[in-house]
Amino acid sequence: MIEIRDERPSDVSAREQLLDTCFGPARVLKTSERLREGRMPANCLSLTAELSGRVVGTVRLWHVQAGPGRPALLLGPLAVDPSLQGHGLGSTLMWASIGRARALGHGAIVLIGDAPYYARFGFSGDLVAGLAMPGPFERARFLGVNLRKGALDGATGILSASGILEEAACPEGLDARRQAA
Repeated sequence: MIEIRDERPSDVSAREQLLDTCFGPARVLKTSERLREGRMPANCLSLTAELSGRVVGTVRLWHVQAGPGRPALLLGPLAVDPSLQGHGLGSTLMWASIGRARALGHGAIVLIGDAPYYARFGFSGDLVAGLAMPGPFERARFLGVNLRKGALDGATGILSASGILEEAACPEGLDARRQAA
């Protein structure tokens, strides 16, 4: 069974290898990476999928501003070991991260990704039509979802990095541990 759990410091090397396998070394050149550079992911919002002691999936969320005075989260990257793709692990990680973000009181998530894939989780380009990334990006792949009614409605401006630079403890009751098929 695959276990979905909170990311540990010991996962970082394996996570980086998985990301290189899934996205190649050019992944670090993307605009989304500029928003994550030198920062910690949002507290309690880094999940790892583990199978037999091996990291086989990862997802992280990061604090951003979706225009002036509009806190949001930037999702990414989401990655699943190629040998396990197509079996629902990516969806399991997505639902877990969305549920966790909602439980922590976050209002919205934005991402750059495949619109047909992310539509099943409620993501749409309409919610981010007034927003832009701070560098090159594909408009059709820029998507958002409201976790709280109206969180992104009417948002305008350029996405910018925000949030803390260090991690705090997660609140009680937010155990990420679960089994995936």
